[in-house]
Amino acid sequence: MLYDLIILGGGPAGVSAGIYAARKKLKTMLIAPEIGGQSIVSEEIQNWIGTPSIKGEELARQLKEHLLSYADDSLETTIGAKALKVEKKNDTDGFLVIADKGAFETRGVLVATGSHRRKLEIPGAEQFNNKGISYCASCDGPLFAGKDVAVVGGGNAGFETAAQLLAYAKSVTLFHRGEEFSKADPITVEKVLKNPKMKALTNTEPTAIKGGQFISAVVYKNKKTGEEKELPIGGLFVEIGAVPTTDFVKDIVDVNEFGAIKIDPWTQQTSDKGIWAAGDCTNVLYHQNNISAGDGVRAIEDIYLHLHGK
Repeated sequence: MLYDLIILGGGPAGVSAGIYAARKKLKTMLIAPEIGGQSIVSEEIQNWIGTPSIKGEELARQLKEHLLSYADDSLETTIGAKALKVEKKNDTDGFLVIADKGAFETRGVLVATGSHRRKLEIPGAEQFNNKGISYCASCDGPLFAGKDVAVVGGGNAGFETAAQLLAYAKSVTLFHRGEEFSKADPITVEKVLKNPKMKALTNTEPTAIKGGQFISAVVYKNKKTGEEKELPIGGLFVEIGAVPTTDFVKDIVDVNEFGAIKIDPWTQQTSDKGIWAAGDCTNVLYHQNNISAGDGVRAIEDIYLHLHGK
């Protein structure tokens, strides 16, 4: 079977692309570990256009339902699979997409694999992973009810995590490397900092994690003075950004120093003719669900013209 297009990824970029590809009757296969993207763990999403408030799990359900409503002779899905490599076929202009559940031939590829959480790399971080250190407040927050906890990261994700934890924790302390919270929405910052259980420390970063069988304290340093202090805590939640999920295509398309795929923002085309990329795996300036969905649509518009000889 030769596909017109294989879409890799099941977040907003991949799903929107899948829907538009089906509407244009492109013979398409969508391969993804799951549908929903990183937002599937969000307790509440308030900026998905057209919906004032929605849980991440519900958004994922709606995306999947919408996508599968187009599953027919034009659109096939392989959900629960992971892309391992994309190879250019020597005898044709097409590609071979190798996944952990099979290999597929296609005329074009859209990479929409998003990103994954960046890990905290300080002494004790690996030792206490899942022993007090968590990367998912909506998953683990209730386990820390009544405890003093801390959050690493002063962007939107950090403040949204803090907001979730305030419902359970005795207190929440947020560590931010910068002077100001420039990467977080002012409305969210203001709302969270008004809570009497909340404290935010700027110009600070954790340097070590301490504990026995479970985390008991975090050591942090003031970046201006160099002074180190120790804060007793029962849990630490990490929100320090994301790493593009692009290892499987780094040998075939150009990426930047962070591993994000370089694209033409007019078309979503990569450095290799026949491969496009959309969403959080790319080097676009801003990463949001709505932006990713639009990127996926833009890619399909260009892919359609490319496949039909513009």
